[in-house]
Amino acid sequence: MAVRLVKRCTSLLREATRLAPAVSPVGQLRLARGAQKPLTSSATSSSSRLPGPLSELVEKEQVFTPYPEHQEVDQLIEKATRPEELLELLGGGHCLHENHAALTLIQLSRLLSEKPKDKALLIQDARFRQLLHLVNSQITAVWHGTLVKLLRSLYALGLPPTSKELRSVEQEVRWRMRRLKYKHLAFLAESSANYMQEQDSQELLAELLVQLERRWAEIDDSRVLVAMMMKTGHLSESLMTRLEDKHVLDRAQSITLPHLYNMLLAFARVNFRPEREDPFFSLVHEKLGSELAGLEPALQVDVVWALCVLQQVLEAELQAVLHPEFHTQFLGVESRKDQSTFQKLLHINATAQLEHPEYTGPLLPASALVPRPSALDRKATPLQKELQETLKGLLGSADKGSFMVATQYGWVLDAEVLLDTDSQLLPLRAFVAPHLALPSGSQPLPPGAKRLAFLRWEFPNFNSRSKDLLGRFVLARRHLLAAGFLLVDVPYYEWLELKSEWQKSAYLKDKMRKAVAEELAK
Repeated sequence: MAVRLVKRCTSLLREATRLAPAVSPVGQLRLARGAQKPLTSSATSSSSRLPGPLSELVEKEQVFTPYPEHQEVDQLIEKATRPEELLELLGGGHCLHENHAALTLIQLSRLLSEKPKDKALLIQDARFRQLLHLVNSQITAVWHGTLVKLLRSLYALGLPPTSKELRSVEQEVRWRMRRLKYKHLAFLAESSANYMQEQDSQELLAELLVQLERRWAEIDDSRVLVAMMMKTGHLSESLMTRLEDKHVLDRAQSITLPHLYNMLLAFARVNFRPEREDPFFSLVHEKLGSELAGLEPALQVDVVWALCVLQQVLEAELQAVLHPEFHTQFLGVESRKDQSTFQKLLHINATAQLEHPEYTGPLLPASALVPRPSALDRKATPLQKELQETLKGLLGSADKGSFMVATQYGWVLDAEVLLDTDSQLLPLRAFVAPHLALPSGSQPLPPGAKRLAFLRWEFPNFNSRSKDLLGRFVLARRHLLAAGFLLVDVPYYEWLELKSEWQKSAYLKDKMRKAVAEELAK
């Protein structure tokens, strides 16, 4: 940290030395970087003589980096539609002030947001590396708002965690953390928290969460409040509690409907229930009664799905989205967004079937429950591959189990087996399977037989830094239990402790025994 302070002070001293001779005949000086704001010579000479401690010099940093007037190069950056237009600015004879390099990188990130191949090519471009070097050499003079956008952009462009320039920007953000406005902290959390986890920037993320928790009283905007709950609430239980105190309920009467619904989705994401949940959900249902039908269709599904996760959905809300006149618009859809919405409709349908015995309909048609190929079209993870290989070794025969089982409830089982009363494996495909949309087998289950579902839980399935599943996966467990399964949970943090094949096999056998024993003990 001391080295960082000396570097910043040296930079400022060099700037002061460069500016000192520029005093005009009328006792004023003007900045040479295109900025035309006058500074008095007395102010400059006072700074250059360093009369006070180093902290005073750092505080006077803005004297040397005022906001410059809008220049032609600013317009060129803003209007660029191709990366090449931005890279050409480096050799175009333009006078770039401290923020231009940062603004160029931010714009590059926007232009390449959906082009991963072009990002990889850009990182190898010598002009891009020149931009990085330029912004790194001037990082202490970049404005706060630009700095946080720059960090987000470097993450999005895919710079490796070992990048010197990326680490420099991260360090600068840490240096300024206490001076950043809360809106800047909120922006970082909203846009970059996931990147920080992936980039092994845990220290920066931890400091950001600490600042957000300490300064939560500065939130004065309901949009920021909701965004914080959605993007970072799952990262810190104490932060979520602070945000709730900021009582959720007191603001709910005046909060806009979109923000209220986003708050509901944030709660569902982390399976969070406010301390005063009864009054809160009463208010939600009151507003939904007159407003639900007027929402955009996908948002209607999101809201009802969130209420299902939180076990707060009412029959009328289920009926609203399961009615044929509503749900048919999502049958046979192709876009990923619409498919995601339809997947939530399957979960809502399952909630009505499995958790609301008094529900009389309507429900989705049987033809809509048949899993699509896309439900299983995902690249297998290392944990998934290892789990399947170990299970195949345990089963011995292919007819004793099934893998990647897509149920009519919208959930995919990693594996499924049947056990008789003596805990011996049964030929799975010979027996009826009510959880499947398509008929399978004809024999009824023998008395006392138990159907086991293996569920693999990866790191992203959990609330950050905890062993609590996110709301979506809590809902999955509830549905499968209600459908009559015994669950064999395989979380990543337990599997990683197993080193040999013998250990993995013994682990799964023990899990199966415990699942059966717990059922018999009920």
